Amino acid sequence: MSEKKKDGKKEALKALRKERSKIIEQVRAVNKNQNSDIKNISEQLQVGGKTVPEIAEAISLPTSQVMLYIASLMEYGLVSEGEKAGDYFKYEIVPQ
Repeated sequence: MSEKKKDGKKEALKALRKERSKIIEQVRAVNKNQNSDIKNISEQLQVGGKTVPEIAEAISLPTSQVMLYIASLMEYGLVSEGEKAGDYFKYEIVPQ
């Protein structure tokens, strides 16, 4: 490949990164928040099984959002459904 083509591609990538920098930063912020939420949920479950409402109250997140995280963690085999406590199941960390 000629030097002109290489330089042209480098410049195009540089311009694209600059153009999308705000979006990239927004995505990084969302990922950081999600990772923090998952860490908080995991910390709650380390102490023992808890229901979604118990977790949501402890970490100040909506129950719907906590349930989505729990469903994702279950999908990856990190959390399991435990015994039922009233109307809700308790969720537990799966030992690795």
